[in-house]
Amino acid sequence: MIRNFEEFCRELQKCGFSMGGGNAKGIFALIDYDWIEQEHLDTPVKWHCGDPEVDPWEWRMRVLEERADIAYAKVFFKTSGFIAREWYPYFYAVRRKGEFFLDAYGRGAVSHTAKRIYDIVSQGHVALHEIKALGGFGKEDKASFDRALVELQMGLYITMTGRKQKRNKYGIDYGWNSTVFTTVEHFWAERGFSIPELDAEESYQKIREQILLLNPAAEEKKIRKFILG
Repeated sequence: MIRNFEEFCRELQKCGFSMGGGNAKGIFALIDYDWIEQEHLDTPVKWHCGDPEVDPWEWRMRVLEERADIAYAKVFFKTSGFIAREWYPYFYAVRRKGEFFLDAYGRGAVSHTAKRIYDIVSQGHVALHEIKALGGFGKEDKASFDRALVELQMGLYITMTGRKQKRNKYGIDYGWNSTVFTTVEHFWAERGFSIPELDAEESYQKIREQILLLNPAAEEKKIRKFILG
């Protein structure tokens, strides 16, 4: 049983990847129960309790701000997940297949809205509210903006890298934290890691074998969707 943040990180390194959000989605999750189910379980780990040592909601930002070996973003089934550094190149090979963003956009595999977002995020670290302001995205663009943001994360073009508060004209922070994004390459370069080029098919099989070790009952259809995005 995982009892705290350090144990979670240690187990994630062993497993390689995990769904976030307390739902295994038929694949695998280190914390496979949500905040409602936890009431019936004898565990010190509690969703939304506010304690960074035992609250998985806090862990998603802690891995980004405190560690150099774990990525977190909406990477599986268009929802949240963790990938350890050792396993990231395999997913990168499968999702990207050696292709640069502009190549994918040029052949129509990426939406125009995603291109607008990517052009902004590629400048460095950019918070969600800053992306909207810099890109001129309004309330009428919310649906397409949200889809494109997930599209870019699922394609392993951009990833979360932390959080940032809005700041008023007097330089005072206010409101809720806003998620900060950067390109996948920048994220890992800052952590001293260069993503190696791997074969896509061999990487697919490597991930598939690990999934079946973690969950022998996983269905092939779900495995394929989990790996390919």
